[in-house]
Amino acid sequence: MSDQERVGSIFPVKTTGGQERTVATFVANRALQKKKPIYSVLALDTWKGYVLFEAPNSQVVDESIQGFKHVRSKIPGMMQYQDIEKFLVTKSMVAELNEGDTVEIVAGPFKSMRAKISRVEQAKQEITVVLIDTAFALPITIDAAYVKLVEKAKPEAPK
Repeated sequence: MSDQERVGSIFPVKTTGGQERTVATFVANRALQKKKPIYSVLALDTWKGYVLFEAPNSQVVDESIQGFKHVRSKIPGMMQYQDIEKFLVTKSMVAELNEGDTVEIVAGPFKSMRAKISRVEQAKQEITVVLIDTAFALPITIDAAYVKLVEKAKPEAPK
């Protein structure tokens, strides 16, 4: 089926919190086995307790989710693509970071340590940080995707 023939609507389904990926995987596999026309399944990390299904109609989604214990209910109605478009666009983490911001390292050997940003390399998607609460200042250059913003730098008052 070509993309022009395949026009679906987006149907949200309420799930048990933390089971979004389980529901998405289960329903996608069931749809494949039973040859149900579910075009896409979306479980967003930012939407706890919800999974979105793209299908030609509501009945296809109802039949696919029926009887699965982690599915709470299907939300009546449907969503427009514009409602979820902002979640599908990848945004560079470096764009949000500035010198002086406090971050938490979420991956690598320094995982769960806090650091202050000393330099931002936009082109390479890297930042240089200095670890907080260490005996000596150790500058480390890491990928911007390995940090989570904890606190924005306070703007300095004019002297």
